[in-house]
Amino acid sequence: MRNITVSVDEETHRQARIRAAELDTSISALVRQYLQSLVSDRENSDADASDKLSSPASVEARNHRREKLLEAVEKIRQTSPGFSASENLPREELYVRGRSI
Repeated sequence: MRNITVSVDEETHRQARIRAAELDTSISALVRQYLQSLVSDRENSDADASDKLSSPASVEARNHRREKLLEAVEKIRQTSPGFSASENLPREELYVRGRSI
């Protein structure tokens, strides 16, 4: 078995230790599990691989991003009561407008 050295900031390390303890495992075991799934996924198609990359850390990160997104949407709704995404410009018009700047 080979050793790998990885550097992370203090907060990431602290959160990883907490998450590993919650799962009754170690940070090394979580990283090992992630790398093993990453390697095995390479053998599958990209669509299938994205479904299998569901390590506890990545699932938690996705949930955190989803919560932040929902908070941002709620903030927009509160500060802009008339906001409607359906009234936004189509992608093509945004692209043309952006290029003329």
